[in-house]
Amino acid sequence: MPAAVMITMLACKPNTDKYSWPRGYDFNSPEKFIMPESLLEISGITFYQGDGKVVYSVQDEDGLLFKQNWGDARQTNVKFASGGDYEDLAILNETVFILKSSGTLFSFPFAETRAQNTKKVKEWKNILPRGEYESLYADQETQTIYALCKECSVDKKTGDATGYVLNYDAKAGGLAVGAEFKIKGEQLEALGHPIKSGLKASAMAKNPRTGEWYILSSVQKLLVIANPDWSIKAVHPLNPADFLQPEGIAFDNEFNLYISNEGDELSAGNILKFKYMP
Repeated sequence: MPAAVMITMLACKPNTDKYSWPRGYDFNSPEKFIMPESLLEISGITFYQGDGKVVYSVQDEDGLLFKQNWGDARQTNVKFASGGDYEDLAILNETVFILKSSGTLFSFPFAETRAQNTKKVKEWKNILPRGEYESLYADQETQTIYALCKECSVDKKTGDATGYVLNYDAKAGGLAVGAEFKIKGEQLEALGHPIKSGLKASAMAKNPRTGEWYILSSVQKLLVIANPDWSIKAVHPLNPADFLQPEGIAFDNEFNLYISNEGDELSAGNILKFKYMP
C-alpha cells in the first residue's frame, strides 16, 4: 500500500451499555483516516455534491481550505483569509461557506478550491447574533444554510442551543438570517442527559436518507439525533477512546457517516468513516 494512503481499520470492541450509536451504523469498526500534521486541529469537514472520495476541511488556526482524496494524507489548500479560529464549512451549489467561531462567515466560488490563493472572498461580519459558533450546514433541498450556537447569550439561562437559518441568493450575492430554531435542553434532560452547561454543539449535518439532524458535542462527548422539526429523538454517548475531540460531521451520497477528531500532543487528527448498513 502506498505510504500516502493513511486508512486503518479500528479493532472491534465489545459494546457496552454506556456507549451507543444510531441505527444503520456500527461505531465499533470504522475506517480511520489519519490526518497529516497540517490538519492536527481539523475541525469542519464536508463533501462536494456528496462525493465521499474527496474531503474538504478546515482547521482551527489557518485561513486555509484543505482538499484531500479519501485515504491520502497528501493535501492541497487554498488561502481565503488570514489566521483565525475557523470551525466549520459547507458547500451550497457552487459556493463554499466557512464559519469562524465569532459567527463571521466567509464565502467564495467553489472553482477557487483549485487555486493557491483566492481574492474572490466575501466576508459576512455581524450576520449572526453575538456568540460562539462551531456548526454549519448547507441544505441543497431548501437552498438554505444552518448555523448553530455553541455558546450564545440568548441560551445562557435556558440550557437550549439556538440556531439560525440563512437564506442565500446566489444571483444577487445576498445572505440574510431568516428563521431560528432551538435544541431544547429540557428534552435532553428527559432522555436522561441533563447538561447544566448546555449542549455546546461542535458540528451538525442532516442525514440525507432520513432527514434527521445529527448534532455533535465535543465537550459533552455526545451525538444527538433530532427529528426534522428539531425535537430530540435519541442521544448517543461517545467513547472518548475513539472520539478524542469530535469537531466535524458529514454524510456522503451513499449515506455513509464521517466524524472528524482533532488530535493532541500524543495523537494525530483523524476522520472516522462509518459505512451505512441497511
